[in-house]
Amino acid sequence: MSKLWIGGEWVEPEGGHYEVVDPADESVVGLAPEASPAQVAQAARAAAEAFGAWSRTRPQERAAILDRAADIIQREHEPWTALARAETGAPTGIARGMQVGVGAARFRRYARGALEPVEKGLPPQVTEAGPMGKASVLGALEVRQPVGVVTCITSYNNPWANPAGKVAPALAMGNTVLVKPAPQDPLSVFKMAEALAEAGVPPGVVNVVNGRSVEVGEAAVDSPDVDMVSFTGSTAVGQRIAEVCGRTMKRQLMELGGKGAAIVLEDADLDAAVMGIGTTFSFYSGQICTAPTRVIAHRSVYGQLIQKLTGYLAFMKVGEPAAAGTVVGPVISAAHRDRVESYIELGRKEGARIAVGGDRPAVRADGKGFYVAPTLLVDCTNDMRVVREEIFGPVVVVVPFDGDEEEAVALANDSDFGLISYVWSGDSARAFRVARRLRAGGVGVNTIGRNMEAPFGGFKRSGVGRDVGSYALHAYSEIQSIVWTG
Repeated sequence: MSKLWIGGEWVEPEGGHYEVVDPADESVVGLAPEASPAQVAQAARAAAEAFGAWSRTRPQERAAILDRAADIIQREHEPWTALARAETGAPTGIARGMQVGVGAARFRRYARGALEPVEKGLPPQVTEAGPMGKASVLGALEVRQPVGVVTCITSYNNPWANPAGKVAPALAMGNTVLVKPAPQDPLSVFKMAEALAEAGVPPGVVNVVNGRSVEVGEAAVDSPDVDMVSFTGSTAVGQRIAEVCGRTMKRQLMELGGKGAAIVLEDADLDAAVMGIGTTFSFYSGQICTAPTRVIAHRSVYGQLIQKLTGYLAFMKVGEPAAAGTVVGPVISAAHRDRVESYIELGRKEGARIAVGGDRPAVRADGKGFYVAPTLLVDCTNDMRVVREEIFGPVVVVVPFDGDEEEAVALANDSDFGLISYVWSGDSARAFRVARRLRAGGVGVNTIGRNMEAPFGGFKRSGVGRDVGSYALHAYSEIQSIVWTG
């Protein structure tokens, strides 16, 4: 039974506890705390009170604490992997490597990040005598300063990598944090708090509150003690948070929805394209905003691509996360399963053809678990809601086109979203030319791989700001100019 972590102490939640449910079998994983808005305000005050001392600590001290936290996460790797798997329904390999493993790696990365330079000298400027004073040579220094108290609101699809990607760079830069995890799987985030506490984070530097009520999230955003909000989640919620932040000019870092366009040109390596597109079905059961969910395929390869995707799906075992050979686990909740299934039915009504999937797989004899069959919707057009809206499940839609790359680019850019898109072509120069024209924060050329030092973020309604690598350190800092005369 978890408690809240406020001001360096484990605190009983005033709202009691609620059950965290395993999406694979609907059993109870544990009891999560329900904070009151007053307790969220208390956590924000604790972070504000701790900021002065923490922001003045030596970078080497911050680096050592983050390194120790990574060591502790690695030490507890197996039990925390089991917990992550139970909370999220992720298959064991993903829970171990992409959740807990990436969480530890991000703390390690930002232990190094704490030591990156925060000062940069600028060229001196010679000024003539005038109304502002006598002639002089003005020196200038650019200094990156911590923002202050950062509220980190994290997503349910990865309760390790996502919080670590916010908390670690924020701490490295000298900020203090108030973490509000997703209510579906918060228990792993409290384990992260345990690791940081054992690593020696001073009281109040890290605070973790939790709750299902809207009021808890609002209190974490609206607190006058909070200087910045870092949010990962849906565009709709991000817009509401941005409106609240705008009232007091809080800084924002928003990673919002995606509907990744995957352009497959007529000269593409179709096997490579299928391997990339197929990750939508398997990786987090499609619950990932970077997935190539919207395929835009040239008519000359359209039929062959559909055939290969259909064959690929035949080898995707839908099963319980702990079972050997499972590729696709459940989605996070019954409500989300129903939402994904409603989109599949909507696609059918809109005129799309279900090439594969579309049914509810029978994984368990008792019928429990929130499973959705990987589904391929073909013969789609760009005006369909299943093409335009983020489904966030193991569903891929395919839109054919007949013209040249101009048409492909136009179709890809005809979207409210612009997080990550993809281009497959046998001509690298052509692929890069197309990539440069896509209105997306990132573009994969013949790959779904990501360089984890490259900036990450979205165009349009897919977000505000950039993080990952050193860009995350920049995101959690303000630039100060210091000017002097010699």
